[in-house]
Amino acid sequence: MNHITLNNGVEMPLVGLGTYLLSPDEAQASATFALDNGYELIDTANVYVNERGVGRGMRASTKAREDVFLETKLWPSFYDSDTAVDETLERLGVAYIDLMILHQPAGDYITGYRKLE
Repeated sequence: MNHITLNNGVEMPLVGLGTYLLSPDEAQASATFALDNGYELIDTANVYVNERGVGRGMRASTKAREDVFLETKLWPSFYDSDTAVDETLERLGVAYIDLMILHQPAGDYITGYRKLE
């Protein structure tokens, strides 16, 4: 699989599985299948309401967590939350997220960006 090197030196796969519009059960099955068949990147978001399923799918796969690039997004209504990242980690059932981005430049996105720094 091809990768790109981000500005911080982290290698990110160029292709991954998006989970928009998947139910938690569909996200779980899709994540497991994708990871077991060569995918290395999973993309989700708290607004998709399937992060728990994505996390279960990752744990059910044969791929080790350190071999998965996990990306998620923060919705504008959570940009000023002090607990949003911890809550996301809990929903996913993981110790870390490889890339967390602001879902869209709406609301107080400058505060959101600063919280993620």
